[in-house]
Amino acid sequence: MNRLVRLAPVLLAVSVISRFVWAFVTPNGMNLVDLHVYVEGSAALLGDNLYDYTYSVQTPDFPLPFTYPPFAALVFFPLHYLPFTVVGIVWQAATMIALFAVVRLALSMVLGDDRAAENRWVRIAMLWTALGLWSEPVRTTLDYGQVNVFLVLLALLAVRSSRWWVAGGLVGFAAGIKLTPAITGLYFLATRRWKAAAFSAVAFALSVAVSYAVLGRQAATYFTTLLGDADRIGPVGSVWNQSLRGALSRIVGEDVGQGPLWIAAAVIAVVLAVLAWRALDRRDYLGTLVIVQLLGLLVSPISWSHHWIWVIPMVIWLLHGPLRDIAGAKIVAGYWLVTVTVGVPWLLSFFQESIWTIPRPGLEAWAGAVDVIGSALFLGWVVYAGRVRKARSVHRSDAPDPRPSA
Repeated sequence: MNRLVRLAPVLLAVSVISRFVWAFVTPNGMNLVDLHVYVEGSAALLGDNLYDYTYSVQTPDFPLPFTYPPFAALVFFPLHYLPFTVVGIVWQAATMIALFAVVRLALSMVLGDDRAAENRWVRIAMLWTALGLWSEPVRTTLDYGQVNVFLVLLALLAVRSSRWWVAGGLVGFAAGIKLTPAITGLYFLATRRWKAAAFSAVAFALSVAVSYAVLGRQAATYFTTLLGDADRIGPVGSVWNQSLRGALSRIVGEDVGQGPLWIAAAVIAVVLAVLAWRALDRRDYLGTLVIVQLLGLLVSPISWSHHWIWVIPMVIWLLHGPLRDIAGAKIVAGYWLVTVTVGVPWLLSFFQESIWTIPRPGLEAWAGAVDVIGSALFLGWVVYAGRVRKARSVHRSDAPDPRPSA
């Protein structure tokens, strides 16, 4: 391990260079389909047809529409004035830097700022980044030119900030770009950070107001017609969708929607998340944040594999956090490291006849629930680990004082 730590800068450099080589040498390495949607879709604002835009150059079986809130189009709009190749290269470099920042923040949340700033831990952060670049969530985020790493970074910065207006503002801004970070508001409520929770809603409302003020009809189209339309986002049954709805639909053989089966599964997920939350120390900010984000990924209609960036902070918490010495921590971390490094959804994608075909053979269907199963494994282990920690604490408090009496 010490040798790896010493070589960390070299390994990170090799990983980054390899990533760029992959991008420029492989056929689809720089397809950046989602970045095309962000940049070229935002340019459609000029034609007053943002939500009629589709990108199908490299996705002929599913022309990709602009599915994000209108505020996102305003944020990305200036990028369409730049050469797309320049935007793509800078975007990939910025994503890698943001991943390093995510890892550093995650480590500082479990170790403390001073210890995380030590040279050894900075190098360990480099190792995690080097490995993380090749995990499926980050790999696909880079391939598609997605925004997920930046959103995770904003959520971590929000949670770490003691200023309610900064914390709430970051979450509201992130939710204005993509709705998924809004789940962080639940974290504020659960931790009784009422001002931060309220201001996150206010900041999001401001993004909506700005969108209406600038875009008018185009903003109204999104919030009155398109919001919540999962079918427009993509094929629910595709193996790339790792939400409860996606996993259940593939197992059952049809879209379960938000019917009784999904409701039952969502209730179980909520109960597990609440029990896991209660099992942790209230000062365990990273552990509790990961629980909230996992719950959001599970209950969302669509959680593409590239949405699961939170796996990296989760594994860091498992291996470096306060419960790391409890039996099973390394097993749960190993499960996630293996599945995201191999890229189970990516492997299974070669066996699906079409992204629109929902039924799968039994083995494929259950293997396609890899992230849902892993989430249940993680949450269940946290509940168990919390009880072990509590039992140890009671045992220590009941132990006789070893010091001799006066």
